[in-house]
Amino acid sequence: MRRITRRGFAVAALGAASSLLTTAGAAAPADRASRREMRGMWLATVANLDWPSSARLQPAEQQRELRAHFDRAVARKLNTVFFQVRPTADALWPSPYEPWSACLTGQQGRDPGWDPLDFAVREAHRRNLELHAWFNPYRVANHTDPGRLTPDHPARRHPDWVLPYGGKLYYNPGVPEVRGFVQDAMFDAVRRYPVDGVHFDDYFYPYPVAGQRFDDDAAFDEFGSGFRSRAAWRRDNIDRLVYEMADRLRDEGGRPVRFGVAPFAVWRNRATDQQGSRTQAGVQTYDDLYADTRRWVREGWLDYIVPQVYWPLGFAAADYAELVPWWARTVDGTGVDLYIGEALYKAGEAQPAAWKDPAELSRHLTFARGYPQVGGHVYFSAKEVAKDRAGAMARVVRDHYAGTTRA
Repeated sequence: MRRITRRGFAVAALGAASSLLTTAGAAAPADRASRREMRGMWLATVANLDWPSSARLQPAEQQRELRAHFDRAVARKLNTVFFQVRPTADALWPSPYEPWSACLTGQQGRDPGWDPLDFAVREAHRRNLELHAWFNPYRVANHTDPGRLTPDHPARRHPDWVLPYGGKLYYNPGVPEVRGFVQDAMFDAVRRYPVDGVHFDDYFYPYPVAGQRFDDDAAFDEFGSGFRSRAAWRRDNIDRLVYEMADRLRDEGGRPVRFGVAPFAVWRNRATDQQGSRTQAGVQTYDDLYADTRRWVREGWLDYIVPQVYWPLGFAAADYAELVPWWARTVDGTGVDLYIGEALYKAGEAQPAAWKDPAELSRHLTFARGYPQVGGHVYFSAKEVAKDRAGAMARVVRDHYAGTTRA
């Protein structure tokens, strides 16, 4: 488990510091000798992206589909499924905090008549697959109408927690009550089910939308005193979410539950920060999503990180051959495991031209094997593992997983 200290969140005296955090120091290296290679896939439920294929399916049909996803993972010699269980401030288990997800029945709050998370954990473990519960902390809805949420939805009971932006509703990360609530809602699943991990994706503050402003003025006025800028305050809010979730998982005791994040792969471009990668990405997680992913690794707050390196080898703006070494250097000596997120869904696309070659993804694994810090790969997403339109996944299995076990 992660090695973190409570002093990582010491409150600055008199509120004068630019951040309410002090440095905890990097974690000591972990022993990876007994840890199996990561071969994972993301199984997305938001908007029925991967599963269930339709909210109109009966429970037995949904269960058959889920079993089929797990069976295909085994057939592809994968060993881990990142199962999205809280896609939009709702739940794929009977949560006392939030309503049932609409992806199950087409209507938010309607009981589907079964417990998908319980079923998924049991079916995954039966196949020797790890099941990491994938949560989106702050997204409330893929629309901006609170009236479409269930009447008892926390976002309706606490309208001051919610902000519209870019055609969606979000919980405001700058409200301390929000941070506590979303942690409680997520942690409920950890307490009740033997999940192997807790997993966040790349959505913290929302991705920038041209011409729109995330209007958190009121929260900044109330809670942002002592910070040198709004950006520093926003980063502190996300730092606290990550640290506190890690701390709660550590204190749970009894069984290990690994904690990881799958961020957009560019922390900062080198033109912005000399410690950044030699990239020219239009989004930088530190500056645009207020997610200081490098710090989380260097401080040892995570067990693993899965940067979404969704570009081919040689891509000028964000080269796979630049980002994998950058992340390898970043995790080196921290005890945080590094897995590379792979864009299986792009295989066969015409642009950039490299994706037309079904061997491109296999070349990624060959390249990454040159960096001992890389402990495996995770593929987006489950339906692409199933369809494998360009044959890229089959090529990966043949070139890298054939003749090996998933253990």
